[in-house]
Amino acid sequence: MAPYRLYNIGNEQPVQLLRYIEVLEQELGRKAEIELLPLQAGDVPDTEADVSELITNIGYKPLVGIGDGVGNFVRWYREYYGA
Repeated sequence: MAPYRLYNIGNEQPVQLLRYIEVLEQELGRKAEIELLPLQAGDVPDTEADVSELITNIGYKPLVGIGDGVGNFVRWYREYYGA
């Protein structure tokens, strides 16, 4: 076994892709150019973070919602990269 572990970190609440895009648009202050296509090979219709191992092994349960999480990421990215 490797001397490290990778954990999926999320808030265990499924988020529709269009909602995620909407939050990004709000944080970036611009509209996305969206071209809706049928599901492509490798796409999954639904996904959500399973953080049960993170909670069991580390004792940490993420509580940040999509709005705060994406907003924090956009602010960090802009500051870090000067964008």
